[in-house]
Amino acid sequence: MSNRRTFFKTAGATFLGAAAVSRVGAASLPEAIIQTAATTQIPPAPPNGRPFNPLVTLNGWSLPWRMKDGVKEFHLVAEPVVREIAPGMKANLWGYNGSSPGPTIEAVEGDRVRIFVTNKLPEVTSVHWHGVLLPSGMDGVTGLTQPPIQVGKTFMYEFVLQRPGTHMYHPHADEMVQMAMGMMGLFIIHPKDPKQYRVDRDFGFILNAYDIEPGSATPRVNTMLDFNLWTWNSRAFPGIDPFVARTGERVRIRVGNLTMTNHPIHMHGPHFEVTGTDGGWVPKSARWPEVTTDVAVGQMRAFEFDAVAGDWAIHCHKSHHTMNAMGHDVPTMIGVDHRDVAAKITKLIPDYMVMGDKGMHDMAEMEMPIPDNTLPMMTGTGPFGPVGMGGMFSVVKVRDDVKRGDYADPGPYKHPAGTLASEYTAEMPEPARAAAPAGDAKTLQVRKPSGHPGH
Repeated sequence: MSNRRTFFKTAGATFLGAAAVSRVGAASLPEAIIQTAATTQIPPAPPNGRPFNPLVTLNGWSLPWRMKDGVKEFHLVAEPVVREIAPGMKANLWGYNGSSPGPTIEAVEGDRVRIFVTNKLPEVTSVHWHGVLLPSGMDGVTGLTQPPIQVGKTFMYEFVLQRPGTHMYHPHADEMVQMAMGMMGLFIIHPKDPKQYRVDRDFGFILNAYDIEPGSATPRVNTMLDFNLWTWNSRAFPGIDPFVARTGERVRIRVGNLTMTNHPIHMHGPHFEVTGTDGGWVPKSARWPEVTTDVAVGQMRAFEFDAVAGDWAIHCHKSHHTMNAMGHDVPTMIGVDHRDVAAKITKLIPDYMVMGDKGMHDMAEMEMPIPDNTLPMMTGTGPFGPVGMGGMFSVVKVRDDVKRGDYADPGPYKHPAGTLASEYTAEMPEPARAAAPAGDAKTLQVRKPSGHPGH
């Protein structure tokens, strides 16, 4: 009961802070750090405040803070940004502090945080702290719990972090547009005891999706389901960095989903345990083993595994989500012999190519003209040739000799002798096939279904 009284007493005090910061107060704002790099930035050890084990944000970074009168102060700037989706393509997005998604906010259970949000967008905004237990007046829903943050204005959110967990932040103002433009970020609350829930490596990223027409750079914000770029932290493979670990280390991966559909995240190699959700940490007795965990819209999932040496693919198991720049009107040409037609067309269009008659793998190998600022459907190269995937795909790279704190790409895995699949070159017997029906070897007998008129 005392905790509840303390919480609501805190709520009353912090609610008063949810107002535009005065001109005098603006002079004392913490510095707004800007970061535009699209590669993974390894966070340093916490410089002040209570210690914690920092999160490594995949293709992202953690926002620095300052301590003032025992409060951790952060400064978010909502603004238009340019984000490199992968080498060869950049997108005009909205985000925070120069990047989309915005920087990860990290603090500790029990901390009082004060977060200043400056609006440099062309319209009003707000910030909702997704899954964080806090006073209603700090919840960030425009019109319901606060007035909108007007263009050029700064608001202040202040609250005490009640429990550890994996959370997100995003607007609740013109949400359809602002989320479709990339406004989101991770909010990680570490436990008071640094030994609790400790792992050797802790990664996190957000699933997001865009509809950007080939040759353009700005997302179509009215798209409901037919997105053509499926990304992790606004990056598509091969622009997504690998997860690097040492053999035997305990590794955690935290995933948040702010797309318009669910994503079954599948990891090859070691099995993992689902250890956390939006609501907090799963007790050890209730954790369950998986190799795929489905992350629904608006959900967070944390899973952990013991690293095993190798290069292990990790990806969304919806096959179209490991592709880039897809078109929904492309006909299926498998089995169609259109060589004669192609020969006639090439007399008129010399660069014309036959595609899709044997499947789509050829598209991963050929180089063909595409509009500027557009990614090919399948891209990326491994030690054995084209990977044939894009979008929501990366690699967990585990090596015996990776040093603690080293997250650099170790290059391709060197497979021990006798552990690499290879071509079988010995003579093969003819496969035995089922015998044809008696009487006519060319006739396949089928039973016509009844009770379905017109079928």
